[in-house]
Amino acid sequence: MNESRTAWLECLIVEEQVEFTLLELCRVSGASEVQLVEWIEQGAIEPKCVSEDDGPHFDGVSLRRARRARHLAQDLEINAAGIALVLDLLDEIEALRAQYLRR
Repeated sequence: MNESRTAWLECLIVEEQVEFTLLELCRVSGASEVQLVEWIEQGAIEPKCVSEDDGPHFDGVSLRRARRARHLAQDLEINAAGIALVLDLLDEIEALRAQYLRR
């Protein structure tokens, strides 16, 4: 991916339909490839699909989770398994809030 596309992606509100390769997700999330692989192995981030040509592809939800995971790892020094748990709990909280607001 060229630098202008990277800069463009960083300033966008990313829709769920946008797809990223693993390297693109690294660039736009600020996480290293090693971190992303650990988070994928722990279930914190799930690829949208896997291509034989260029590996896993991720969507906007994965980008949001990767950014949150990076902050949890850097700011709170949480390990990959803990990050997966925290992200799942945050998802549950968001779902409960949305359900509550619909009433």
